[in-house]
Amino acid sequence: MNKIDLNYEFKGESCVKMQSDKYTAIIAPAVGSAVLRMRDDKNDLEIFRFRKFISMQNIREQREIWGLPTLYLPNRFDKGVLKTSDAEYHFPINEPLFNNFIHGWVHQRAHEIECYSEDNGKCVLITSYIYDKNDEMYEFFPVDFKISYTFTLSKDGLRQDIYLTNNSDKALPVSICTHTCINSPLKDGGNEADLRLCVPVGEKCELDSRCLPTERLLALTDRDKEYKAGKKTPTGQKLDNDMYTAVMNTYKDKPFNGVIVRDIKNGITLLNEVSEEFKFWNIWNHDGDKGYFCPEPMTAMINAPNLSLDKEISGYCEIMKGETFKCWQRFYTE
Repeated sequence: MNKIDLNYEFKGESCVKMQSDKYTAIIAPAVGSAVLRMRDDKNDLEIFRFRKFISMQNIREQREIWGLPTLYLPNRFDKGVLKTSDAEYHFPINEPLFNNFIHGWVHQRAHEIECYSEDNGKCVLITSYIYDKNDEMYEFFPVDFKISYTFTLSKDGLRQDIYLTNNSDKALPVSICTHTCINSPLKDGGNEADLRLCVPVGEKCELDSRCLPTERLLALTDRDKEYKAGKKTPTGQKLDNDMYTAVMNTYKDKPFNGVIVRDIKNGITLLNEVSEEFKFWNIWNHDGDKGYFCPEPMTAMINAPNLSLDKEISGYCEIMKGETFKCWQRFYTE
């Protein structure tokens, strides 16, 4: 069965419901094209953070911590400043505690549906947002761009392809992240304590008291190595902006570029495969007691445009007019 419902009402919001094989996904174009729910119906798995009693108003007010929101210009920029090769931009401070600008605004905008299909064993939905002078942030960042997402649901899971295109004569900074809110537990009626998180970490990116990189890369401690060994319990303890360079993982003795979450009691595995453009992982779990955790793939370091590090290290890049930056990720269960 492959089916798309473009007028599916979810918590009072018009969303797109996609069904293919054992998977169901609910995407909200009007809420930044966030994937508000993904289920493995066959195995009763809730992939992304979801609560029946939470209203759409709550989700709108806290868009970073529900489902799968995609962030352009994610995480923190020191004092709201972003320096590119041809300009310097000053954003309003929206994290007063640390005097930073955080997470951008694309996930807060209503996106448009470009097209959709439901054939060839899959469902496809393409959404986009065009940023120009009509956006309230334009006074701070007058650089036109388009960001679009292609969501493909099939027997192979949910794949998201992200396209960022520069429509301006100015250099467009590239930094993309998904604030991947994994539900805990995954299994309906399961136990959070049975989950184990495996993240392919290389070196630790040291952060200062304002959660900004010091530009020092550190060797892994025994605590850090729990991620790499797949022994980290992702909730029940505080994981707060553990940021690492990304390396290749392995799954079933084969190279696997991504994160693995296992339920050691139920024998269920969730895999989040990412493209090579994602060069960092940042792990956060909201104090560890909210029933979710976030292994966030990032294309660039926190505050990357402002760092003195070589771009090969920081992951920062820019695209010029007419150029498009592409990356992708996929979620599936076994």
